[in-house]
Amino acid sequence: MKSKKDQAENPFRAPLPEGSSVYAKGLYDALPAFPIEEGTIGTGFNVLCDHILAAVPGGLRVLAIDGYPGVDWPAFADTLRSQLENHAIEFEIVDFATCRCNPVSLGKALEPFSGGGDRIFGTHFPFGPEVFFDAEKVARMRIDAAIHRSRQAGKVTIIAGTGASLIELWDELWYIDIPKDVIQQRFRDGRTQNIGHAAADFEEFYKRCYFIEWPAFNRLKRNVLPLIDLFIDGQNTIEPASMSGAAFRQALQQLTRAPFRARPWFFPGPWGGQYMKWHMDLEKEQPNYAWSFELIVPENGIIFRSGERFLECSFDFAMFMDYTAILGEEAGRQFKYEWPIRLDYLDTIDGGNLSVQVHPRPRYIKKEFGETYTQDECYYIVNAKPESRVFLGLHEDVNLDQFKMELQKSAGEEKALDVSRYIHSEPAAPHDLFCIPNGTVHCSGQGNLVLEISATPYIFTFKIYDYLRRDLQGKLRPINIERGFANIRPERKGSWVRENLIARPRLINSGRDWELYELYNKPFTFYTIVRLEFSSRYVLHTGGRGYAANLVRGEKIDVISAPDRRTRLAYLESMVIPAAAEKVTLVNQGEQKCKLILVYVKPGIGVSMPVNNPND
Repeated sequence: MKSKKDQAENPFRAPLPEGSSVYAKGLYDALPAFPIEEGTIGTGFNVLCDHILAAVPGGLRVLAIDGYPGVDWPAFADTLRSQLENHAIEFEIVDFATCRCNPVSLGKALEPFSGGGDRIFGTHFPFGPEVFFDAEKVARMRIDAAIHRSRQAGKVTIIAGTGASLIELWDELWYIDIPKDVIQQRFRDGRTQNIGHAAADFEEFYKRCYFIEWPAFNRLKRNVLPLIDLFIDGQNTIEPASMSGAAFRQALQQLTRAPFRARPWFFPGPWGGQYMKWHMDLEKEQPNYAWSFELIVPENGIIFRSGERFLECSFDFAMFMDYTAILGEEAGRQFKYEWPIRLDYLDTIDGGNLSVQVHPRPRYIKKEFGETYTQDECYYIVNAKPESRVFLGLHEDVNLDQFKMELQKSAGEEKALDVSRYIHSEPAAPHDLFCIPNGTVHCSGQGNLVLEISATPYIFTFKIYDYLRRDLQGKLRPINIERGFANIRPERKGSWVRENLIARPRLINSGRDWELYELYNKPFTFYTIVRLEFSSRYVLHTGGRGYAANLVRGEKIDVISAPDRRTRLAYLESMVIPAAAEKVTLVNQGEQKCKLILVYVKPGIGVSMPVNNPND
């Protein structure tokens, strides 16, 4: 019999032995890259300067350099200036930030979307970025650009800054992108701020980004994609990676037609666990890792690899390029540029319980926050320790008014409450699936690695109890008792939960060495979850639908698609299989039988069926 130590050293062991605390490194790749033609990506400011020098004889007089909020514009402009001064070229750099709107006027314009005194929530901003800029100032700069374009070639005017493409008149347009996790870290490091607004803390900064800046500047990003002459990855301010706009669009086209992985990113939290840190070989100096953003399109990036060079862009660009190729025609009609399925990990192994929470009903999320569909979830237990549980629904005899009163008293007096008196729970073991449609009180207990499968809206969690925990900065975490109780569905109690929210796998197809099980196909949500189990190989025909995939058992598989695309998917890794991939061959490269989770939008959503009940 193997010892507990031996069991813990097996990276594919599930369930985990009781008492284990260090977990073997697996095959998980935290920096996946999509290969493109060698020589496509360049690095350094010398590449940018050479591009300008080569373009001047051809008539480059006005160069607009736009970019996402969070780009370090002073560092970029200073380095570009010093590099260009070493070349025989006459130039000037104009800061587009001088066209920004007066902060007081901007604050008034954005006030309806800022959420007032709410620490977490605002309302989705419905327009583009023009609100951030003074129309008269932009008009004058546009006139100057027109004048400069009419002069004799030889001098270059460079208009640089977020929103610079709004001048509309240029000879070339460059675009600098920046990943959203990097933007957030730059704020924490004191290196960036909101546009025209000095946020007091991270909560305020993130709320303004999520509800206002990111929606507004994503619309600009979508509009300029066909016009970009040079694309720049703005993470490395000393040696930025770049590629031509034509090559960038070609790479995106290739991506939308072959299976690919987004770049995941990880973050600690007050309840976070230790399993991901060791298994995924993450930074050991972090206290824990609570979340993995596996496939949350609004915040994930895509890495392209050309030879030994790498360049990252936001996942949004792929959706802007060809959302129908990724989602399929039917789902694309409903969701358009929004990839609707979210995958992430919640790690409570050697951690604590998540907050007790509830997600908004469809009408509530639309009315209050401007979202187009709500946050329905499922918990797939990938790994767990013995005695682990998931809290789901209410006890049969709960009095909601009394429960609410107890929660308010606990929050007001900062005294702990035994919520297990009110919340129903179920034992959790690897490969269990718990369904969590909106309005259901829930949380993962300690000892679980949860693959959270959800609709993409991802911050609308109304915490009604959080064990009086403080965040990593020492601030008491906000709870939303009133919002939560406005959305709780009181009928979701123990017996109803057992009957409706615990998956019972149903065999729907099989072959010589494979089986396909339906895990979740309920009227509560717009997506279906199936699990493919196979020993050697399986040919997946997409049938015009895009899939979110995750390997929940098995060491690794090869994923083969046309034309001559072969990539790897290892244990715990997530992947997008676009509808346009059409035929994908999955080959088991390990000794264990594989289990692959596949999630897709139900046929008819957005055509014959609504994404959510519009009256709910």
